[in-house]
Amino acid sequence: MSELDNGNTLLEVSNLKVHFPVMSGILRRRDNSIRAVDGISFKIDRGSTVGLVGESGSGKTTIGRALVKLAPITEGSILYEGEETTKLSAKSFFPYRKKIQMIFQDPYNSLNPRLTVYQIISEPMEIHFTDWDKTHKRKRVEELLDKVGLEPNHIDRYPHEFSGGQRQRIGIARALAVEPEFIICDEPVSALDVSVQAQIINLLQDLQDELALTYLFIAHDLAVVEHISNDVLVMTEGKIVEHADAKTIYENPQNEYTKKLLSAVPKLSTRSR
Repeated sequence: MSELDNGNTLLEVSNLKVHFPVMSGILRRRDNSIRAVDGISFKIDRGSTVGLVGESGSGKTTIGRALVKLAPITEGSILYEGEETTKLSAKSFFPYRKKIQMIFQDPYNSLNPRLTVYQIISEPMEIHFTDWDKTHKRKRVEELLDKVGLEPNHIDRYPHEFSGGQRQRIGIARALAVEPEFIICDEPVSALDVSVQAQIINLLQDLQDELALTYLFIAHDLAVVEHISNDVLVMTEGKIVEHADAKTIYENPQNEYTKKLLSAVPKLSTRSR
């Protein structure tokens, strides 16, 4: 384990960099790079929620994608349960895909319209639980639908038959299908109406309490992040400019960028956790 680990650390990121090359000319030579993530460090304790906030283009989604090897890592270290994962091959990283899942931002585009709810949610099971038969998988899908507030008889319907909030519940059920312990929530409510946002946030909190989940909650909505997070990371231009517990961030921000983000929020929500 890292010497910085307090014994409860699930994820530790050190000096993470994700740079994308900028190519130009007929020969497509590299003449610059976009520093989407430029040397960030943080850690997440087991069972907690860390909010990652920043404006569009700040690099926050790239961090989430880098943690699950959906974005190439230029430099740095990612420790999961004390084990280095950054240099693992796809085959070696495979067991971590069961432990780490993502809930994506857009419930309209993150679900395959050609698949039924059963097929969408059971697909991860087919990959990670190869000994399960169809009867077992179908029962498990029905249980997950109930857990996220949908009806078991929705199992054979298609995504277009559901509202945006219902689709996001399907996405949450898919993330839960392989019984993960860490979920990266990539702006999971930004495409939803305000009233539906509250329902999804409450669902995520209930699931965290019930299943002992750990969240990295990525968002640009500061009121939402305040409502759900224990600690908050504020990010701009690929760097973390402030990191504190949620109460401190909202009551006594130190960084000018954080103050700017807070000033853009008409009224912050009342903390419930």
